Amino acid sequence: MPEAVVVSACRTAIGTFRKGTLADTSAFDLAHTVVEAAVKRSGLAAGDVDDLVLGEAMYGGGDIARHAAVTAGLVDVPGVALNRHCASGLTAVAMGAGSIRAGMDDVVIAGGVEARSTAPISRFRQPGTDTWDENWMSPSHPDRADAPNKDMSITVGWNAAQSANVTREEMDAWAYRSHQRAVGAIDEGRFTDEIVPMKVRRADGTETVFEVDEHPRRDTTLERLAGLKVLHPEIDGFSITAGNSSGINDAAAAVTLTSDRAAAERALTPLAVVRSWASVGVDPAETGLAPVRAIPKALRRAGLTVADVDLFEINEAFAAMCVATTRILDIDEEIVNVSGSGCSLGHPVAATGARMVTTLVHELRRRGGGIAVAAMCAGGGMGSAMVLEVAAP
Repeated sequence: MPEAVVVSACRTAIGTFRKGTLADTSAFDLAHTVVEAAVKRSGLAAGDVDDLVLGEAMYGGGDIARHAAVTAGLVDVPGVALNRHCASGLTAVAMGAGSIRAGMDDVVIAGGVEARSTAPISRFRQPGTDTWDENWMSPSHPDRADAPNKDMSITVGWNAAQSANVTREEMDAWAYRSHQRAVGAIDEGRFTDEIVPMKVRRADGTETVFEVDEHPRRDTTLERLAGLKVLHPEIDGFSITAGNSSGINDAAAAVTLTSDRAAAERALTPLAVVRSWASVGVDPAETGLAPVRAIPKALRRAGLTVADVDLFEINEAFAAMCVATTRILDIDEEIVNVSGSGCSLGHPVAATGARMVTTLVHELRRRGGGIAVAAMCAGGGMGSAMVLEVAAP
């Protein structure tokens, strides 16, 4: 069976929703940027690419992958857009790796894109009536009091905190450390190799080159985080705040996957091998704890355990679920999100999984290689994880 190897991995810098540098940039432009860069950085020609898979969670449907293929000069390459909510980008990488391991494709570009700042707004007509719901969003699961489908602060954050007895202080400490680590990574230039500088036109017509993540807060302190109001003061003991939750963000990321045979024939340097992946479903009220099941499942498929992993990226949808996951699985927090995550870098939903893969590959190569795991929960009661064996530089 062929191995699926990563031969390039890149992303845009992450922008802040509506107030950031990418506020007037479409998902189509973001996707074009990373797809074009992924191909160029791989050393492959357009004619080498068999398929393009992009996660797209909240941009109104359509096939953004095919759009990116055409604009990036991959006219002969088909494209498919998929939606697994927060895990869309990670699932895109898994789909590409699966096609390669099955022997169906030799080269697949895979990733995800999220442009919440320019996302379309939907309307929905209630069946059998003339009543329209404005600002409608397709629900991830049937609405329930214990798992509201439009309020992840309860469904994911609060429920995870209650299940694992995570305190407000623990969440705020996790979020604070996330910002510290993200700022440190930026200042040390650790993201430079993975970020594609992007020329951006602002609403006033001026242009700028966007190449530094802008969501991390340098001035965050534990005292400021502790002083933030909870999102649901009417719920006794509620501990989720904007500070210990992920951001709403814009970004895109893409990796180039090839078979090991194709990489050898073209003299390409494999950066990592995709060892395994897994996705799980859980009760929607347990969404925040889904990585607790997805991570061991993916590791078992690779013949590994938590003790074999050198670096983890566990998306900080809410700090509560990261504290809970590491506690339950007995994961050393020092090797989790070493360059920040959702609370600091932000969570560009459909792009986050591919962003995590990209960051893990670059960071672990910088450290000499090893085993990496990317994992996340996803709306509707899902979780996904992927195991990578990163090569030494």
